[in-house]
Amino acid sequence: MPIVKVNVKWSGKKFDNIELDTDESPELFKSQIYSQTGVPPERQKIMVKGGMLKDTTDLNKLGLKDGQTLMMMGTAGELPKAPEKPTQFIEDMTDAERAEALDIPAGLENLGNTCYMNSTLQCLRVMPELHTALDKYEGGLANVDNRGNLTASLRNLFKDLGRNSEGFPPLVFWQMLRQVFPQFSQTGQGGAPMQQDAEECWSELVSVLKAKLPKDDTTGHNFIEQYMTGEIQSELKCVEAPEEEKVITQEPFSKLSCHISKDTNYMGTGIKESLTEELEKNSPTLDRTAKYERVSRVSRLPQYLPIQFIRFFWKPQERIRAKILRRVKFPLNFDATELCTPELQNKYSKAKMKLKELDDNKEQKRREEKRRKIDQEIAGASGGSSSTDMDTSEDKVDWSEFLDPELLKDVGGNPTGQYELCAVLTHVGRSADSGHYIGWVKKGEDEWHKFDDDKVSVVKDADIERLDGGGDWHTAYIVLYRAKRLE
Repeated sequence: MPIVKVNVKWSGKKFDNIELDTDESPELFKSQIYSQTGVPPERQKIMVKGGMLKDTTDLNKLGLKDGQTLMMMGTAGELPKAPEKPTQFIEDMTDAERAEALDIPAGLENLGNTCYMNSTLQCLRVMPELHTALDKYEGGLANVDNRGNLTASLRNLFKDLGRNSEGFPPLVFWQMLRQVFPQFSQTGQGGAPMQQDAEECWSELVSVLKAKLPKDDTTGHNFIEQYMTGEIQSELKCVEAPEEEKVITQEPFSKLSCHISKDTNYMGTGIKESLTEELEKNSPTLDRTAKYERVSRVSRLPQYLPIQFIRFFWKPQERIRAKILRRVKFPLNFDATELCTPELQNKYSKAKMKLKELDDNKEQKRREEKRRKIDQEIAGASGGSSSTDMDTSEDKVDWSEFLDPELLKDVGGNPTGQYELCAVLTHVGRSADSGHYIGWVKKGEDEWHKFDDDKVSVVKDADIERLDGGGDWHTAYIVLYRAKRLE
């Protein structure tokens, strides 16, 4: 049967045009109703021809038609009662009240080892341009194209999270994700879902969005292609035959890798190591297998730059993907120009020098303010007075003088090569197939949200800097940088 749009009447309210795929199980339909009414599937009593709708009912045999109204009974989850006391302390508040008071966004309920998915979604949510692109996607949830259904479910999930302040169950999205990528349906003992790799979930989801999000009318590219895709220029040369002509290629990338060796202490060093590799191939000059070196440099930096720490490797004897625990520091502010081609570095040079000048001025003013406060305290203690005021005024910068015109025209590119950290996806545990994933998302100056599934809390920059590894604490696996905003 074709897909039908039905109405559901519950508790005096009517929910119109809910898509029902008669080839799917009733569980999916109940999950859609849950996201709109808050009535859990196990509490839903939906009246259909012949009695109540059961999870085993064949929807094709019900003869449902477009516009048909179904009656439902069931109780939604209880809302927290308003406190009787006029004054409340944070520690006395419920989770919902604390979230509202501290402006804490909604978390995602763990549906059974789904922290890998939850942390990925919370990190991707930090990009407002992605929300805009999803809002322009017009597909529904019950199409033949499963990848389109997954994209539509992500759009709806982000909207649901924006309307809620408590933990939200991503049931529909999870079901769509497993339909598109069956590897996420693996179960262990007792039928419980198995832990999965968050990086695999991230990459698969980005690939779907790249294929399904609508393209911009002006640029002809969509959000992933414009804002999350860079370009790498690689030079391949024969080490044993320097006279052999070098081969230069260009290719896109959706994230950079940070290799971790026994000497890697900083993220920038690990990225540079990953951009240089040695290989063996047949040399037309020597007419035999020879050693080659491929050196890659970035020729386009995107607005959003994901970087993956290569922390897992395969142990054949134990048959597990073991974890490298080595501490690798990553900065809150990242200068990516050193990874670029000389041509791109030259385009960034003026903006880089101006930003450094502004940062130096800010640091100088911060030190002067600190010295002024100390002088005031000394003057107050000795009975004197100090009336020196701090000059906090800042001249506006005409950035057109410092930014390359070609880079300014590149929608979704980074015109300065400077980044600020906006999200971190961490893993705690000894292997990729176990442990726990958490998302950490920047809210503002020295303020972050820690998304531990449906538990959301506020942390500081210092807490983020502790995620660099070195032990059994939460360790950065993927970091997401965004182009530094120009003031």
